[in-house]
Amino acid sequence: MKPSHLPPRDEETERAVLGSMLSNRDAIDIASQYLRPEDFSATSHKVIFTAIMQLDQGNHTADIITIVDELRRKNELEKAGGPAYIAGLTNVIPSSANIDYYAQIVLDRSVRRSLFYIAHQILADIFDESIEYRAILEQIQKKIFELSENKQSLSYRSLQEIVPETIDDIEERIKAKNAITGVPSGFTELDDMTSGFQCSDYVVIGARPGVGKTALALSMAEHISVKKHIPAAFFSLEMSDISLVNRMLAGESRIDSKKIKTGMLSSSDFAGIARAAGTLYEAPLYIVAAPNMRLLDIRNQARRLKTHEKVEIIFIDYMTLITPENTKLQTFDQYSEVSKSLKNLARELDIPIVVLSQLGRGTKGDDPKLSDIRASGGIEQDADLVIFLMREKGASEAKLRIEKQRNGETGDVNVAFLPQYIKFENLSREK
Repeated sequence: MKPSHLPPRDEETERAVLGSMLSNRDAIDIASQYLRPEDFSATSHKVIFTAIMQLDQGNHTADIITIVDELRRKNELEKAGGPAYIAGLTNVIPSSANIDYYAQIVLDRSVRRSLFYIAHQILADIFDESIEYRAILEQIQKKIFELSENKQSLSYRSLQEIVPETIDDIEERIKAKNAITGVPSGFTELDDMTSGFQCSDYVVIGARPGVGKTALALSMAEHISVKKHIPAAFFSLEMSDISLVNRMLAGESRIDSKKIKTGMLSSSDFAGIARAAGTLYEAPLYIVAAPNMRLLDIRNQARRLKTHEKVEIIFIDYMTLITPENTKLQTFDQYSEVSKSLKNLARELDIPIVVLSQLGRGTKGDDPKLSDIRASGGIEQDADLVIFLMREKGASEAKLRIEKQRNGETGDVNVAFLPQYIKFENLSREK
């Protein structure tokens, strides 16, 4: 069948929904689970639906008389079609008992109508050569996601339904005997305090320049993917993928990174590197390395990695190297936008996203604050978990401070830094 050039609509069913709501109080509760004013195609129906909901929320009975009076008071009666049109709404419904069915039809047409308009905008953008194709793809993904989120109907469940599921979940955790409910960082004390990086969490790791924030994040990513075989992704805006793997090889083989960098290796050294390479080869770690990566590119790649590689955590190194979408904003506002976007991405993908960020050089070494995060913008508010890495120059020990944890405790964790491998580990494992 040839597609219509008109957006989908079903005004007869819209009238049946409104008629049901005017005839039966219970129909208002059912319809409001599915529909909003913008889901109606006819302007008059939007106005009437809004008036019904406002009366109901004010604990007033919504019927033909009260609706006409309300609309007259608001000077919207003519916009709604007039008294005769409103009175006729109750004559078009076979049965208000079918309100659930009617409401779902109206919702279906609303979603299809939104897709119709999105498709038309896409076509217009395709032929506008001033718009980059990547920006078009980003807008498509964003609009589809927003549509999906906005059209999820609200519902409720009783404790009779929720309690058994909660008990089942607790029993599963008892059987597993594992306090780590999220993705484990590999640092025992840190995981004890956080229960691992949790789904949908936006995590920020802050450190002064040169302290080793990349090494810390890479140590975590290596533990997650190599030791635990959990798919992970690492976005590097500062280092190449080869440089990152060189570091991983040093840590895995226990061969000095300087020897690997210079090529001054013995035959036994090279054999050790080959064994480490075999281990890394099997690890589900995906590296995206490019300088000045754009925010929209990060989001697009993150969605692909979640869909195709099933990644369960993403690391981004680091915040202030990301190119914002709107470079005309002030720096503070640019990175507020970046921060908010990454938090929303973590929620959308339902995985933790760990973002590295520099602290100002003037930060007091042993007592950093949330406000010390460079171009912090909305990070203080957005982040679910903020960890500061503190290490004195040349020191083999470092401290991880949980400065903020939305759903848990704060405090310090001591870890070891192995400079020859450019790697962090638990203190007890230092060799």
